Amino acid sequence: MGAPAPDAVELAIIPAARDIGGFGVRRALPSAKKRTVGPFVFLDQMGPADIAAGAGIDVRPHPHIGLATLTYLLDGALFHRDSLGSAQEIQPGAVNLMVAGRGIVHSERSPQGFRATGGRMDGLQFWLGLPKRFEETEPSFEHHAREALPTLDGEGWRLRLAIGTLHGLRAPVKTFATCFLADVVLDAGAVYELCGGHDERAVYIVSGEIEIEGVLFPAGQLVVIRPGARAALRATQPSRLAALGGDAMDGPRFVWWNFVSSDRERIYAARADWEAGRFATVEGDPEFMPAPELKAI
Repeated sequence: MGAPAPDAVELAIIPAARDIGGFGVRRALPSAKKRTVGPFVFLDQMGPADIAAGAGIDVRPHPHIGLATLTYLLDGALFHRDSLGSAQEIQPGAVNLMVAGRGIVHSERSPQGFRATGGRMDGLQFWLGLPKRFEETEPSFEHHAREALPTLDGEGWRLRLAIGTLHGLRAPVKTFATCFLADVVLDAGAVYELCGGHDERAVYIVSGEIEIEGVLFPAGQLVVIRPGARAALRATQPSRLAALGGDAMDGPRFVWWNFVSSDRERIYAARADWEAGRFATVEGDPEFMPAPELKAI
């Protein structure tokens, strides 16, 4: 038998690794054990992977409703285009936030410079479910450079806040509910204490290993913290974490393909709209990603 779970830990999720054209992806949310953490309904780690010169990532135009996507790169580069006319390259440490609301279409591809040389690719993508009153809001897009995001240094650790509020910091990125997402880098032996004050909290271990109350958690796990618990995270080696959480969602959400909604009928309608060509298109990127078969949600 393994060591008992720490009192501060509700559960640890070990996401299954999938291979997409030689590019590994780990999906920590949603999982059978935990569907959401605060407003976060989706968490993917993309990579790490070494992309050969001449190759790249090509995610064809696809639709979203009822959510906001947040892309945060650790290495490499991606180019975002959407049906609002946005065209933006994202670099490590910056934030792309796309609010889908009533509906948006976007593509994500390796930019030409990265594609020509190849290189290391690693990043995180999150979906935040929108509160019910904002599910049909107008779509929007915003980009914030690395230098625009607030930072905080502790004893042996450094933090960059990607969205929301934490440790008295406030990121400039638009929010619809109380939440936070922070990139935390720790030296070996450093201890970082995750703030309370939020309904739900978790840490995704991007690299390295952390110890909580004598129990070790290696890279690739999402560690969900019990509500109200003190969470002291000690790095046993140089480590990097994504700390996330916020207020609990205002009710359950249906998640299917690229759609999130409190109303399953809205998802059926969105799929029909996509297949019928009623979504706006992405200028300069005419490809089409067919929706998978939908039997029931």
